[in-house]
Amino acid sequence: MITGELKGKIGRIWDSFWTGGISNPLEVIEQITYLLFLRRLDDLQTLAEQKAQLTGSGVVNPIFLPGQQQLRWSHFKNLEPAVMHHLVGDQVFPFLRGLGGDGSTFSEHMKDARFTIPTAALLSKVVDQLDGIPMTDRDTNGDLYEYLLSKLASAGVNGQFRTPRHIIELMVSMTDPKPADEICDPACGTAGFLVVASEHVRKQHPALMTDAAQRKHFHHSMFHGFDFDSVMLRIGSMNMLMHGIENPDISYRDSLSESVAANAQRYSLILANPPFAGSLDYEATSKELQQTVRTKKTELLFIALFLKLLKPGGRAAVIVPDGVLFGSSKAHKELRRILVEEQKLDAVVKLPSGVFRPYAGVSTAILFFTKTDSGGTDDVWFYDVRADGFSLDDKRNPVADNDLSDVLARWSTLAQPDSPEQQRARTEQSFTVPKADIVAQGYDLSLNRYKEVVHDDTELRPPLEIIADIEKLEGEIAQETAELKAMLS
Repeated sequence: MITGELKGKIGRIWDSFWTGGISNPLEVIEQITYLLFLRRLDDLQTLAEQKAQLTGSGVVNPIFLPGQQQLRWSHFKNLEPAVMHHLVGDQVFPFLRGLGGDGSTFSEHMKDARFTIPTAALLSKVVDQLDGIPMTDRDTNGDLYEYLLSKLASAGVNGQFRTPRHIIELMVSMTDPKPADEICDPACGTAGFLVVASEHVRKQHPALMTDAAQRKHFHHSMFHGFDFDSVMLRIGSMNMLMHGIENPDISYRDSLSESVAANAQRYSLILANPPFAGSLDYEATSKELQQTVRTKKTELLFIALFLKLLKPGGRAAVIVPDGVLFGSSKAHKELRRILVEEQKLDAVVKLPSGVFRPYAGVSTAILFFTKTDSGGTDDVWFYDVRADGFSLDDKRNPVADNDLSDVLARWSTLAQPDSPEQQRARTEQSFTVPKADIVAQGYDLSLNRYKEVVHDDTELRPPLEIIADIEKLEGEIAQETAELKAMLS
């Protein structure tokens, strides 16, 4: 958790961009990302040089060659503002775009890096401010970047909006990623799910980093994220880098349009909040997905995609709009039938409708399912989340009411043979529903379809008695009004 002092420094950097002529939050994040990456490259080169001095050998795989030393952060940060601005625009960014890299995925996304800081004064001020932020600690670096991303208030374009951190943490805790997992988010955006999954694995399996094979898997083949927005790819890669994952697979992919054959049955865990961007043309959609469910709806196509990408036995936790749960089209019903009959649908966790405010007020739920290709759904667990620890208006201020820890506690008992969840009445906040009941309801997965509401008997006064009281009051008002008139006449 970053401190108030560090938050203050980040806030001042943000203000500098705002007053310096860049008000688009995405552009601010992008420019900061470039500068942070340049600082990291310099740090890596410094480490390599120190190692070379100790061993008496040359620098292995230098990032900056002898004729490029002027491009290093430690050099240009001390230049006069005008000279720095000229150097960064004319030499540093072309170098960045041509970077073969430190070998990381992130370098790949630098091909179209654009330098848009308009003035020498703004660049000099921001470089000074970034240089004053300590970046030697992995946890602090990650929290710092997360805090920057939390300022992406302009999200919401094309159905994209940033998933709140506490909702991601709930989904990750419930799916409990293991060191051997291969985790994928096919619409990764800022890579929030992958970052939280990596932190969960580090925390729950601390021996991971002392095992060479597991450590290699963690840094190079455990995390996979796709997006077709090059800005998001850069930001997502940087987010992973700042959280200490050396070479995640964050790559360009139009997940719903391209063939899934190369990645079919590859991943053991999918965590996602895919964009609910309406409809696509049949011609623009992967034929393999259309074979699973013929639809133009992106939210349905993404679920079909997840089923293709998962290994048998793989599990998924995905956020869907409420319409997926009860939509009446042939495609909606068929997809729900597939989840219930051909796979193992584990749970439906309904979220309160304000959870994505201020970006969107859409009603959503989290689907948890396991790919089996042979069925296995016996009972489906439902939970009605009514409070997530924040007000459900646009302000999203912290409040005391929070069901999320209870969701996790009840979920963790489900595997027990005598789980109390199996005994709960449908009037409670969570309960299980047998598969047969869901089939009887045409595979409707909306919680309200199965929840039982208890109506309390309330004894009301007879209407004539209420009317008599009203007439009495009207008489008193008329009398007092007459007395007032008499006093004034």
